[in-house]
Order: sequence, then structure tokens, then C-alpha cells
Amino acid sequence: MKDKITSLLAEVETYTAETAEQAENFRLKFLSRKGLIGELFEEFKTVGPEVKREVGQLLNQLKTKAQDKLNSFKELTENGAAESSSGDLSLPARSFQGSRHPLSVVHNEILAIFGRLGFTVADGPEIEDDWHNFTALNFPEEHPARDMQDTFFIDKDIALRTHTSSVQVRVLENTKPPVRIVIPGRVYRNEAISARAHCFFHQVEGLYVDKNVSFADMKQTLLYFAREMFGGSAEIRLRPSYFPFTEPSAEVDVSCTLCAGKGCNVCKQTGWLEIMGCGMVDPAVLENCKVDSKTYSGYAFGMGIERIAMLKYGVRDLRLYSENDLRFLQQFKSAY
Repeated sequence: MKDKITSLLAEVETYTAETAEQAENFRLKFLSRKGLIGELFEEFKTVGPEVKREVGQLLNQLKTKAQDKLNSFKELTENGAAESSSGDLSLPARSFQGSRHPLSVVHNEILAIFGRLGFTVADGPEIEDDWHNFTALNFPEEHPARDMQDTFFIDKDIALRTHTSSVQVRVLENTKPPVRIVIPGRVYRNEAISARAHCFFHQVEGLYVDKNVSFADMKQTLLYFAREMFGGSAEIRLRPSYFPFTEPSAEVDVSCTLCAGKGCNVCKQTGWLEIMGCGMVDPAVLENCKVDSKTYSGYAFGMGIERIAMLKYGVRDLRLYSENDLRFLQQFKSAY
């Protein structure tokens, strides 16, 4: 597979495009859902664990190179169209007025960090059935998360997904381990809106299933993430917790960057801020997905993108992310 990636990389680097049509042909060939790079990501699922990290890094480099190439083509074709149109070419260029939304910036950064560890991206539907959202994840019938106060039900067995863990089930049902994925997406919960909570928010969940996966593997992965996201001095702590789909389970706290651990209203004067839940995948979940729990083990984690952005940018009210206030959004003009 490494030979295929090297060959495609050379083809991407030598590809030239001078028109919008040629740029679109490049996108269809390499970056579309059924393109050559997409086929390699499908093939990557079958790569042996001994070379998975190396191949994953090469594959991510190929995708990044192709995306950069496509962006350069778009700039060329757009500039060419502008120059060919009638107008005074001596006039100064119009300044770019847009900006990235902070959640998009953090979303991309999270995926890039886990991409360097060999995780690939998976996605799934926002409207889910009971099996994928609850039952397969070991939620008992009487679990309070099934109550209307927590979940937006469409009918008895269909609801807006309450977490992206449902995609973990879909992937495990259709992919033989090893599986190493991150799952970004929007989720919904019937909660009161406040500075610390909202009825919809964005998550990134991770799942790693293979032979001999340990709790120590998970802890080291999450420490690496925290230091890549918040700086080399960031620390994490794991507190015992409970989730139906993991055992043992833990809450992960990161040292509060807003007050440098001294205590503030966001961290409730503790110096720590909870950023995610994690744990070893419950054997019952593996068996529900037809994965042999005696052969394979794994860990899973899930974090809210809003909470990570709060820490990174010092945002103290989650409602600001969805109010479309230009005074707030314009602060992120330089965040590309």
C-alpha cells in the first residue's frame, strides 16, 4: 500500500491545471468520495497493526498535499477569471472580510492532532434509531437518557442522536478490527440553555479497537492530545466515572488555561476543567457489534468542541458560538 501512496503522491505533485474544468477533474479523481484517495482510506482499514501508524501518516500527507494542490488551482482559476473580466486593473484589491468560526478552527485542529496518531475520520447520520444510539451501546431500557427530558425523540424508536457514539457501532458492525477512528459531528440533548450548556453542540469521539489495547494506551493518547492542543505544560487527571458503554470509565480534566490553575468561575475555583469522558469499551458493546471481546479490546473517548474552544480562546459563554454576533466572530479573522 505504501507503493500506491508514493505513486499517487508523485502524480499529485506533477498534476497541472490551468482552467476551472481541469481543477474539478483533479478534485473528482483524487479527493471525491469515490476518488483514488478515498479508495486508499478504505483499503487502510485492512492494513496490519505493525505498519498502520506509518501508512496512516503517509496517507494523511497525501490527502493534505492533494488538498493544498486543489486550493492552489482554485486561486489560479479565480485570479484568471478576475483578470480576464473588464475592469480597472490598477485599482487596489478588495480585502477579505470573512473569518473562520472558532468551532471550525478547533474542529480542524482536533482532527489534525489525532490524524498524526493514525486515526481516520468517520461520520454518520444525525437522526438515529434506538439500536445504534442506545441499545447497542449497552443502555438499559430504564436508563434516564432514554427519557424525553434528555432526548429529542422523533417517534418511539427514532431520535436526534445524543452522541456520536452511534457511529462507533456502525463502524464496528461493518469493519473488522483493528479500528482507529475519530468521529466529529453535531449532537442534540433536551437541556436548558445556559453559559455552560446548550440543546445542540458538537462532539469529537474516538475509538481504538485492536488486540491488547490497554487503559495506559488511552491515557498516553489523551495526554498527547492535551499537550498538542493546550501547550506542553498542560496536565490531565482522570476521575472514576460511569458510562454504559465503557468499563472502567473516567472523566478527563485538563488544567484550566483561563486561570492557570489558580481557580476561576469557569473551573469553579478548582483549577481544572472537565473536557471529555473516556474508558475501555465494554465487552458487551463489542459483542453487540459481533466483535470477539475475548480477542479484542479497545478504548473510546468523547469531547465537546465548544468546551475545548472555551479553554483555548477564553470564551466564557457557550451561547456566543451560535448567536452570529459579528463582534464575537471577527476576533477570529487570523485563525485559518
